Amino acid sequence: MKKVAFYTLGCKVNQYETEAMTELFEKEGYEITDFDQYADVYVINTCTVTNLGDRKSRQMIRRAKKLNKHSIVAVVGCYAQTAAEEISKIKGVNLIIGTKDRSRIVELINQIKEQEEQINVVQDIMTTREFEDMKVTAYKERTRAFLKIQEGCNQFCSYCIIPYARGPVRSRKPEDIVEEVQQLAQNGFKEIVFAGIHVASYGKDLKNTNLLDIIKRVHDIEGIERLRLSSIEPMILTEEFVENAARLPKLCPHYHISLQSGCDATLKRMNRKYTTAEYREVVNRLRANFPDVAITTDVMVGFPGETEQEFEESKRFVDEISFAQVHVFKYSPRKGTPSVTFPNQVSPEEKERRSKIMIELSANSEKRFCDKFIGREMEVLFEQQVKEQDGYYEGLTPNYIRVVAHSDEDIEGQIMKVQLKERKEGFIAGTIVKNN
Repeated sequence: MKKVAFYTLGCKVNQYETEAMTELFEKEGYEITDFDQYADVYVINTCTVTNLGDRKSRQMIRRAKKLNKHSIVAVVGCYAQTAAEEISKIKGVNLIIGTKDRSRIVELINQIKEQEEQINVVQDIMTTREFEDMKVTAYKERTRAFLKIQEGCNQFCSYCIIPYARGPVRSRKPEDIVEEVQQLAQNGFKEIVFAGIHVASYGKDLKNTNLLDIIKRVHDIEGIERLRLSSIEPMILTEEFVENAARLPKLCPHYHISLQSGCDATLKRMNRKYTTAEYREVVNRLRANFPDVAITTDVMVGFPGETEQEFEESKRFVDEISFAQVHVFKYSPRKGTPSVTFPNQVSPEEKERRSKIMIELSANSEKRFCDKFIGREMEVLFEQQVKEQDGYYEGLTPNYIRVVAHSDEDIEGQIMKVQLKERKEGFIAGTIVKNN
């Protein structure tokens, strides 16, 4: 049997697209194998958000050819979109697909087998206006499914390469979303995570629909117990949105609201579309409507021109908001973005220092958030057994607290009430509450 292996870098959207390509190969009779095993085809789904993503992508290309020098290596995704010519010169690359035409990957692989020549189908993504519909019906895990509802971004933050890699906003048709959610429910999934490059923009290119509308349309699909949003922009969380969300019990009280900086001057240079005051107002609105809400975020350190005073402002704001979790990352200059040319670039050493400070602040904030729930009984959707710990299972509460509990029975895919007992490193230990 023919074998194919995948290596996926980057975001949840990339993971969704890998799952969709996996199904295409399976339908053609391929066996899916691990990337470090012998395969006939290796697919590297790349990321270009940082220089590290580019470098890792190149490493995986070279590794694939070492595993099987006769294999076909396909490079797809954001790095392929923005650096197709560069990738075409890497020895061993057979197929280059950007951020469209991934639905043709098996067809193109078959062409390579016949022609034995490199194929590059990367086109100007900025002219693309149609959403490429790639369905996923059978994830390896049968509890939580990521559902891509939107592609592209029109924001053009001054540091971000993604609008150039993904193109303009394209929204998936509502009827296609509903159909896939129904299929996922029939296949045993209990939680759907709405994913996209800029989820808040869903519907801007369609008539008479938006993000709130599509949430409402899938809310009552039988079998789905939870709906969750991936990263969203703060300004979509208007009073109307939040009040409507509070009336949707399946929508999880977990909002990952991109911040990037807690300093207004830095936000302006980043070309972000809000101020810290507006962000604070959104947080207060959510907490007023969802008592247990978890607010998580991303924070960048070392953006060009970020002085020590600006960093201190950002740090104070992050501490004030008291996030449930903060993803801290260092500014990475991306060729083609405006911020590359900005004056007063911050040194790598200073970025590292600020990163460590912000990570420590984040860890303390996460501990405070988790401690508020010790002793509480909460529902947990158990996803899988803990590796190398027989009888222990891990899962998530609606507000995204990772919980580990013991069970003598297989509870994967079940939602169970758990008493949260003790905060550990990266999770809370709990005890399953038995029904009388």
